[in-house]
Amino acid sequence: MKSLSSINSQVKKRRNTEDFYYGMKKGIPIALGYIPVSFTFGLMAVNGGMPVWAAILISLSNFTSAGQFAGANLIMANSALFEIGLTTFVVNIRYMLMSLSLSQKIKQDMSLLKRCIMSFGITDETFAIASLEKGELSFSYMMGLISCPYIGWAFGTTLGAIVCSMLPKALQNSMGIALYAMFIALVIPPAKKSKAALFVAVTAVGVSCIFAWFPLFKGISGGWSIIACTIIAAGLGAALFPREEDEV
Repeated sequence: MKSLSSINSQVKKRRNTEDFYYGMKKGIPIALGYIPVSFTFGLMAVNGGMPVWAAILISLSNFTSAGQFAGANLIMANSALFEIGLTTFVVNIRYMLMSLSLSQKIKQDMSLLKRCIMSFGITDETFAIASLEKGELSFSYMMGLISCPYIGWAFGTTLGAIVCSMLPKALQNSMGIALYAMFIALVIPPAKKSKAALFVAVTAVGVSCIFAWFPLFKGISGGWSIIACTIIAAGLGAALFPREEDEV
């Protein structure tokens, strides 16, 4: 007869496998949504002068859309390391709050290493899905939820970088217009559904225009203007459109 510990081990292994595949199922729609966005990033990075391998490495080691776009633009502008670091910190600071929130739902005996691995995969979308789950979140579930979006993000970046590198130089230069169209397409849907999103987007554009066109701010670099736009737009949005406690 099998020992009790052996039976428990098999049951635990089966449960972990089920949790992983359940998480993967939840993550597939996120992955499909990430591919066009990361494709845009790969396109932008290579079009801006980055080698293909660098664009792919950034997506493999970061997994953050807004932070990558902001950081890559500053890298291509030869900004200082401190400026790049501070900009990406400000843009990505929301992930700290998301991780703190999810820490209340994970198993208390989970090791620090597993917590760190999970934190790497926290994005707006994976956080939203995980926070809606009932009960405790297992490490297997989170790995399943994170794995598909991560693969989708890396795949999209690779595809965009390779496609851009294969285009003639004239077409590469013209892709700047397509990138602006893609960014607009990303902003308009949430702005149509939410007054807060519309206000934050318009405010960020307005503040950015002030930094770009007013002579008083001409000496401010791109990195500091991004930091200012993020703080001002997000701060005003949070103050004027506070989130209700019962909102998801």
